[in-house]
Amino acid sequence: MAKLLKLMQNEWMKLWYKKGTWVMVGILVIITAGMMGLMKWISMQENMGGNFTREGMVQDPSSLGGTVLLLTVIVAAGIVASEFSQGTIKMLLTRPVKRWKILLSKFITVNLFGMFLMLIGYIVYILLALLLFKSGPDAGLSSWTVWSKSLYMLLLSFGNVFITTTFAFTIGSVFRSSSLAIGLSLFIYFTGSTISALLSRYEIAKYLLFTHMDLTQFETGMMLIPDLTMPFSLAVLAVYIIVFLVISFTTFVKRDVTA
Repeated sequence: MAKLLKLMQNEWMKLWYKKGTWVMVGILVIITAGMMGLMKWISMQENMGGNFTREGMVQDPSSLGGTVLLLTVIVAAGIVASEFSQGTIKMLLTRPVKRWKILLSKFITVNLFGMFLMLIGYIVYILLALLLFKSGPDAGLSSWTVWSKSLYMLLLSFGNVFITTTFAFTIGSVFRSSSLAIGLSLFIYFTGSTISALLSRYEIAKYLLFTHMDLTQFETGMMLIPDLTMPFSLAVLAVYIIVFLVISFTTFVKRDVTA
């Protein structure tokens, strides 16, 4: 455990040593602020201030998931692939640490980074919701319902981040190509729901990864397939995650990097 924690610490430090990581945080803040400002502008232009209440905004921060996903995928795709492209993989594997621990430390670091981005985005989102929008007539921010719903939606939206970054991590580690991993991950993210909708009349749609990635559908009611349930979706996602990780770890452990 101590060696794993040390590896994670090293990966975390390597990640934040890169200027691109700080740029990602800045991009997240800018996009979140811009999104909130746009919604405020729309409400003012259409005189719909009553539909965009402070409590309503706080209760649904799921829009953060898309931005965090796009940024985290970049890190997930390159955290292993870059070791090969930069030629540092041999040095990394000369350490007296089992390969699976090295890969696990990278996988955990990627997801911790995603969680960190989600937290930063959530803080900015909440602050702007409180600043830009007015309270509804029959609601209050002191209500436990408001904040519990907010955190629950945040958790559900992170599910999509976790699934997509796990896929990107797998492709990047297996094929050693960050561009391929990013491209395929974004393809799944942007077209997956469309594919599931087109195949919704067939039984196979229930077992496609795309159908279950957006867990917020169970709260919003915008279901890709009407008879889906949360437990079934979680079970299907668990199978895919296990398959992805088995492929990643098996390939990484057995790969010959001596040449």
